[in-house]
Amino acid sequence: MANLPPSLPLKSVAFSGASSSGNDRNLSAAEQLVLDICNPTLRENALHELSKKREIFQDLAPLLWHSVGTIPALLQEIIAVYHLLSPPTMTPAQSNRVCNALALLQCVASHTETRMLFLKAQLPLYLYAFLNTSSKSRPFEYLRLTSLGVIGALVKVDDTEVIRFLLKTEIVPLCLRTMENGSELSKTVATFIVQKVLLDDVGLEYMCTTAERFFALGRVLGNMVTSLAEGPSPRLLKHIIRCYLRLTDNARACDALGSCLPDLLRDATFSSCLFDDPPARQWLQQLLHNISVGGRTPQGGIPGFEHLIVN
Repeated sequence: MANLPPSLPLKSVAFSGASSSGNDRNLSAAEQLVLDICNPTLRENALHELSKKREIFQDLAPLLWHSVGTIPALLQEIIAVYHLLSPPTMTPAQSNRVCNALALLQCVASHTETRMLFLKAQLPLYLYAFLNTSSKSRPFEYLRLTSLGVIGALVKVDDTEVIRFLLKTEIVPLCLRTMENGSELSKTVATFIVQKVLLDDVGLEYMCTTAERFFALGRVLGNMVTSLAEGPSPRLLKHIIRCYLRLTDNARACDALGSCLPDLLRDATFSSCLFDDPPARQWLQQLLHNISVGGRTPQGGIPGFEHLIVN
């Protein structure tokens, strides 16, 4: 891991609150809990309390990052459960504890001051082992969902540097795996991450550079559409439609979607599911329009992906 920046005195980090006295109380409580993280006997309670109250401490992320030994302690919590992943033997209590540590890392990942520091230290890589698990038990599903939440916090703010970093890692295949096998909520977060990757020009180019990448994504999205016909989820469907729509901004991908877009999105299957979501309905209409007018070879005679479509 990259060297952490020099530590700052805990008092140098201010917290927001309703009053000055409230600030002081929040700051004092947060400082003590952060200090407790470095004490193995007090760590579990500190993780629980900080993760539960992290919304109260608006500048908790800089405090966590710049205080001595705190980030290594959080990483220690993560690494300590790796041996429980295969075979899957993690208990609910163990999962809750490491998820509390992950929640604090999500706080760091979402803060403007610490986001890039978090990336430069390559801390997301510590989470990928959790995303690569396949057990459907609740402790593992909770672990995957919380890990996805950290990545989701990174991509929530549009930043090409974040996307460039993630594309150098295995995040897209790991998200596709979750989109296939996770719970509805995990699928939703994973699809949101893929959507944010696609919405960045660098991400769209990456996904459409090779037919293999495009059809890996297309296959997963298509399977999800089929499963949603049996048990609709408006929020998940909305993210799927947005992914498809963004793909039509690439000429070759748009051309290929003319042949491989699921028929379930072309008919009235999801009309009732989208009834209360005008933006999603508009995206679907735009998607179908783009495909209807885009089904031709891109300028310059560059072939599309259609020759690789297997009916």
